[in-house]
Amino acid sequence: MFGGFAKAIFGSSNDRYVRSLQKIVDRINGFEPAISAMTDEELRGQTALFRQRLADGQPLDDILPEAFATVREAAKRTLGQRHYDVQMIGGIVLHRGSIAEMRTGEGKTLVATLATYLNALEGKGVHVVTVNDYLARRDADWMGQVYRFLGLTVGVIVPNLTDQQRRAAYAADITYGTNNEFGFDYLRDNMKYDRAQMVQRPFNFAIVDEVDSILIDEARTPLIISGPTDDKSELYMSVDAIVKQLVPEDYEVDEKQKSVVLTEDGTEKIERLFENAGVLVGSNLYDYENTQVVQHLNQALKANVIFKRDIDYIVKNDKVVIIDEFTGRMMDGRRWSDGLHQAVEAKEGVKIEPENQTLASITFQNYFRMYPKLSGMTGTALTEAPEFYDIYKMNVVTIPTNLPVQRIDEDDEFYKNQNDKFAAIAKAIKEKQESGQPVLVGTVSIEKSELLSEFLKREGVRHEVLNARYHEQEAHIVAQAGAMGAVTIATNMAGRGTDIQLGGNVDFRIEDELADVPEGPERDAAIAKIKEEVAVQKQRVLEAGGLFVLGTERHESRRIDNQLRGRSGRQGDPGLSRFYLSLDDDLLRIFGPQTMFARLMNKNLEDGEAIVSPWISKAIETAQKKVEARNYDIRKQVVEYDDVMNDQRKVIYEQRADIMDADTVGDVVEDMRVETVNAIVGEACPPNSYPEQWDIEHLKSRVGEIFGLTLPIDDWLKEESVDPEMLVDRIRAATDAQIADKTASLAPETYIQIEKSILLQSLDHHWKEHLAMLDALRQVIHLRAYAQKKPIDEYKHEAFQQFERMLGAIREDVTRTLAFAQFTFQQPDLPEMPDFVTQHIDPFTGEDDSADLDAATGNVLSRLPPLQVPRPEMPDGGGDTAVAEIVPPASRNAPCPCGSGRKYKHCHGAL
Repeated sequence: MFGGFAKAIFGSSNDRYVRSLQKIVDRINGFEPAISAMTDEELRGQTALFRQRLADGQPLDDILPEAFATVREAAKRTLGQRHYDVQMIGGIVLHRGSIAEMRTGEGKTLVATLATYLNALEGKGVHVVTVNDYLARRDADWMGQVYRFLGLTVGVIVPNLTDQQRRAAYAADITYGTNNEFGFDYLRDNMKYDRAQMVQRPFNFAIVDEVDSILIDEARTPLIISGPTDDKSELYMSVDAIVKQLVPEDYEVDEKQKSVVLTEDGTEKIERLFENAGVLVGSNLYDYENTQVVQHLNQALKANVIFKRDIDYIVKNDKVVIIDEFTGRMMDGRRWSDGLHQAVEAKEGVKIEPENQTLASITFQNYFRMYPKLSGMTGTALTEAPEFYDIYKMNVVTIPTNLPVQRIDEDDEFYKNQNDKFAAIAKAIKEKQESGQPVLVGTVSIEKSELLSEFLKREGVRHEVLNARYHEQEAHIVAQAGAMGAVTIATNMAGRGTDIQLGGNVDFRIEDELADVPEGPERDAAIAKIKEEVAVQKQRVLEAGGLFVLGTERHESRRIDNQLRGRSGRQGDPGLSRFYLSLDDDLLRIFGPQTMFARLMNKNLEDGEAIVSPWISKAIETAQKKVEARNYDIRKQVVEYDDVMNDQRKVIYEQRADIMDADTVGDVVEDMRVETVNAIVGEACPPNSYPEQWDIEHLKSRVGEIFGLTLPIDDWLKEESVDPEMLVDRIRAATDAQIADKTASLAPETYIQIEKSILLQSLDHHWKEHLAMLDALRQVIHLRAYAQKKPIDEYKHEAFQQFERMLGAIREDVTRTLAFAQFTFQQPDLPEMPDFVTQHIDPFTGEDDSADLDAATGNVLSRLPPLQVPRPEMPDGGGDTAVAEIVPPASRNAPCPCGSGRKYKHCHGAL
């Protein structure tokens, strides 16, 4: 009560904060007369003056007012647009690392120029992140006019660029690009073998456009770079054959969740079958060593019990093709992940295609948290403010509109079923079109768009239907959605970033209609005619009530509804919004068929009758809040699991960077050799044990296996002062002498390059295997909950243990390779790309939202010098070291020269 009273008198904390920024805006306005009087050259010279002041130790905040005034003047001269005072407030909020919530049509793209220019003066690079490639190109060209006028360089990151082009774009003062491109470039950089091949600079400052879409909606799924794994066809078929021996009593099925779990008896039966087939390590299915076997078992169970032929998939041309559960269409080229598709292929007895293995992955949460300063802008962020602060430590500041909002938001209309609702929608749209009022219709899926389109065709309503995918042509259609009598049906994400101007968009009409008309009097006359037509249409649309935004159902998130509403009523224009709902809507199913709400609707509503009630609208909002909270928990869980991997990822990537930057890595290699010797002596001679208890045969075997040495260990044991330390010292001395002898004929710089190459290749190989193990562990760790254990804690514990094992394996691997290999040096060939694909699944459409840039990702793999490395059959400590010279072939897809029959990239050329 008192809080509401105080808020009424003093305003909210947001209002007070915005008012406090007015003093800075007044200072900016104070510079305007002097800066307006400058010539173009003098205005451009401001950049050099600002940079000098920064070099002299002045902070950015001190030059902010003058820099913002400079950008405002540059925008006036290049774009013909002057920043409003509220836009200046938005620029200050962005500079301070917060989120500026600005309504649609308030000019967020122009606002970004203020903070971008100011922070680019430091020369450390500013990233402006957009939701798609079209907007990245558009904004880089459009706002780039301001930056280039002021002497700054602008780059843009889009698909199909070479490494050289990417490096140049990142070296620019300001770089535009999509979240996917930035994230994948980071992952690819950390797969390279030379600093000179990396494209990104150290992170500095990022401004995220449509921050709610990128940092919340798309953050549900991580970015993944994957490559083909070894052929596991036999394992899939073996597991499938065993699963087919189970009977329904051996498992429990939950069709709603599409899950199947073994019963206790079923688990014992599987363990016996697996043991007999030699698939299991030990006798316990859930031992750590059997993690991947459990994953294959779970997927084989799903394939055989849950997934039905001709319902979930069909077999066509000896291939398993997924059927879309919503449209019933075949989805050629799409494959289930985590080995499920391979399990279905084994079930149907068709050729098993190799699954892709994760080579590198990162969530958007962890990627963007690497920026020392991060800010964002959108029309709808306040409903997710707690999540923005919890995850990214960013506050949301609501920026007031330049002109008062005149849009009318009407209460929702409720109907008994979907047919009644769509019939009412079609009727309402027809009435609006006849009056000349433009209508923007928001749907939640392509299926619903097509269904509504059928209703509109019956009513004879002219309309445009847009798919959920955003591309340049859609931008042109959406730009004309404000034309008189226009009806545009768009899915929830369509049209973002494009302004809907009443009467139509002059610039887009000129681009569409006069593309082939050359410069001259004819073109000028045509442009004047278009402007006149748009002005007349705008007046008629204003008289008709502005843009009518019609929602065909509520979304899970209030934020998506607000985005749709925000398309109407820009810059003080009139507008109208209304949502149409029915009991068939996805969200209303949350209430369930037995609730009071559902009974009320069914009992009191006649066919075709609607009910309008603020109380029901409030109940819907409550349901949305519950769904938002659930989705937040899901995203938070994704972050919790990725945080575990992120800590390990940082260690590995930092280690890679240190190796690449180091002048020499001899100390690192020597430490690895020492640790390896200590480990093998520790295995054979446990602490506090007597010499007669030592496993000397094991020690001799391990020394031969890792170092290829035959040492007189039996003779050493006859000495009186024998102890583990003495064994360690003598084995170390022997291995040091071995390495010194091998490298005597090599130039020091050559051997350093070889050491670096072997270190990086071993690191990458074991990191890849570690990621595969973590993926498999993640699939099954939830089962620990049945033992009253917290899955995330168990995951942390297991992941840490596996990480320790991986480090030990890397040390041993590097030591073994250097001990056995005999080195000759040749000039390396030009680097080649490995075969991998990028993946980021769109959380709304389920489609892969990343470009598969196999040919455009740049040069990732730096060739090793030709090495003489051991054959797979290691000697057991005998006299000869049995080495075979392996010279990389011209192509990574060529057969490996070792004679294994596998491709070079899958054998001695493996990452």
